[in-house]
Amino acid sequence: MPYFEVGAKQTSTDGKLNNGIRIFYNTYGRGPTKILFIIGLAGTHESWGPQIKGLTGTTMPNDDETGTIDSYSGEEEREDDYESGRGIQVCAFDNRGMGRSSVPKKKSEYTTRIMAKDAIALLDHLGWKKAHVFGHSMGAMTACKLAAMAPDRVLSLALLNVTGGGFECFPKTPEQRAAVDLDTHYSNEYLEESIEANTRRTILYQEYVKGISSTGMQSNYGLEGQLNACWRHKMTKTEIESIRSGGFLVSVIHGRHDIIAQIYYARRLAEKLQPVARMIDLHGGHLVSHERTEEVNQALLDLIKASEEKMSPHDWTNIPKKSSSWVETRIPSIRTSTQGGSNVTFACFLTEKLHLFLLCLFGLLVLTFEYGRKAIKSLKPARVGTPRT
Repeated sequence: MPYFEVGAKQTSTDGKLNNGIRIFYNTYGRGPTKILFIIGLAGTHESWGPQIKGLTGTTMPNDDETGTIDSYSGEEEREDDYESGRGIQVCAFDNRGMGRSSVPKKKSEYTTRIMAKDAIALLDHLGWKKAHVFGHSMGAMTACKLAAMAPDRVLSLALLNVTGGGFECFPKTPEQRAAVDLDTHYSNEYLEESIEANTRRTILYQEYVKGISSTGMQSNYGLEGQLNACWRHKMTKTEIESIRSGGFLVSVIHGRHDIIAQIYYARRLAEKLQPVARMIDLHGGHLVSHERTEEVNQALLDLIKASEEKMSPHDWTNIPKKSSSWVETRIPSIRTSTQGGSNVTFACFLTEKLHLFLLCLFGLLVLTFEYGRKAIKSLKPARVGTPRT
């Protein structure tokens, strides 16, 4: 089976910390264009199935375990190579704490930075000097860390349904987990579509239960560790600048109905990465890569092609430049139009904040009133009854 030991590809310090940590991976397709897929919280490498199929034309793993054997013919690439999936090799793996990879027991052994080092060690193991790095959700956070730590290893960066941190509580049985996943991964409209005699929800539910049962529920150590990584994740200004100046293009791809990683935060990250980033919002939920497979795959192919053609960042980005005035800067940053998508307006953002403010204010008023009422009551003279003889 294709495993590699993380510590064997790291420095002496990191190697000692990761001694015995094994990562399971698979490679698919052949060719000079290399793509590293990084999946999110509680997901396995198989979650990238629609993208693996769309970009390589196959879901059959390669036979070699190192990914260094390449049967690509070396012919000159044609214009339609990216459309057909020819000449692309991808690698997808199970993060530490999930699937067939090792499960460290300490929370401290799970951070997006540590998992980014796992991914870099995998690139070293494969012999890939550079690769297009595509991540989903927690995997997108990890991809950000990787790009900031080793920008010279990144050809392009795709961030799908990226989140700024936080965590979701997962149930303990495959049936309960499947029900939660469906409601958080897809839009309700998509789930209620009819497919022959069933709804898509019914079909996907059966597939999810089967898939979760075959791989097993994530262990408590793995879940708590990955949740810890999400909760502690933060991109510093230095890391953001490292990505902006890294010399590669970025696509931020998001489902506009995502209730786990809200699109507002993805837009904000895209704006920080200006001018190298392009924002693409699609009609879908958190697992937009499955719900809108064709659009996502095309966006990834467009990113690869633009990177190969060395497109200028200013020609790539669709995010308006920031103005010098506060008002002109703040409103476009929240009302950015994207390809084929809707706008998240400043009014919605302001309404949300105002709603929270009013709730807090109301709470303070209630507490003040209650405190005042008790204080006044305590000042009233006590009524003394007639003494009984």
